[in-house]
Amino acid sequence: MIGKKRARLKPIRLETAEVLRVGVALGVGAAIGIGAVRKLKGAGGYNLRDKNVVITGGSRGLGLVLAREFLRRGARVALLARDPAELQRAEQMLFSENVRTVVCDVTKKDEVDRFIEELGDVDVLVNNAGRIAVGPLETMTLDDFRESLEIHFWAPLYTSLAALPGMKRRGAGRIVSISSIGGKISVPHLLPYCAGKFALAGFSEGLTAEARKDNIFVTTVYPGLMRTGSPRNASFKGKHRAEFTWFSMSDALPLISISADRAAKQIVNACVQGKARLVVSLPAKLAIQLHELFPETSAALLAMANRFLPRAGGIGTGQAKGSESTTVISPSWITALDSAAALKNNEVA
Repeated sequence: MIGKKRARLKPIRLETAEVLRVGVALGVGAAIGIGAVRKLKGAGGYNLRDKNVVITGGSRGLGLVLAREFLRRGARVALLARDPAELQRAEQMLFSENVRTVVCDVTKKDEVDRFIEELGDVDVLVNNAGRIAVGPLETMTLDDFRESLEIHFWAPLYTSLAALPGMKRRGAGRIVSISSIGGKISVPHLLPYCAGKFALAGFSEGLTAEARKDNIFVTTVYPGLMRTGSPRNASFKGKHRAEFTWFSMSDALPLISISADRAAKQIVNACVQGKARLVVSLPAKLAIQLHELFPETSAALLAMANRFLPRAGGIGTGQAKGSESTTVISPSWITALDSAAALKNNEVA
């Protein structure tokens, strides 16, 4: 009321002992909080020695390179793939008593379940199997999209669901899902592939959050262009020779692509550290940041790039392997690094 003096608040005085108690309580709380965050982040690493590592699509390419890196760190490795001849060559190339090869179509749940039951403990699961079909949308069929989702989404779902119960019982485990920069930025002439990789990224990142309560750490990997030698085994549609040329050249150039060996080391390190996400190569990191911060600019650049890619035509919705689509430009000295990688990584017999 007007005319009445406002009551003054008396300053609160804390005794020295009380100040110390408050300080200790805050310090303990901070320590507990930091410890919890470190635990969630997977601090402390993971010893791979004598661990059972399962790699899908492990007979060639990045899967084979990852197998070398896991073996180097003392793990036991099981390679899953559909081609018996490729698996036999891979086993000979790795030349280790800690390697096991299994003919398994990971898009079939019953085959996956049977393998996991026979193997027993899976300490580390690497969802690496993939398929690439290159061409404009006009050359793609519904089957192309179905096949991409089968290998990039349903297969990792089957393998993860089969491996998780054992990991939960042991209270530890690692799952690594190899998505792609195409799982962050959908690029022209790779729409089925990107749709599948986006689906894998969504599942893997969601699993990251759900699995940590059981001390299982899931890493989603987004590699950029990588020199594995894989264009020879990719499928090309429409003007398949022109498609193969631009695709194989992009994979081979050293300034915009990364060697598979360097990529594998980064991926296995991320697995050991329990990282939630890994983007492989500086160009991929920059492209993803540009796309996330300036989506309109990114869309405009992709639309511009699409104008320079081959138009529909040629074999139409039919498809040819990269090895059936060679030109005077590819393979050549321009793609020499990728050709060397193909021999090293079992992409050619």
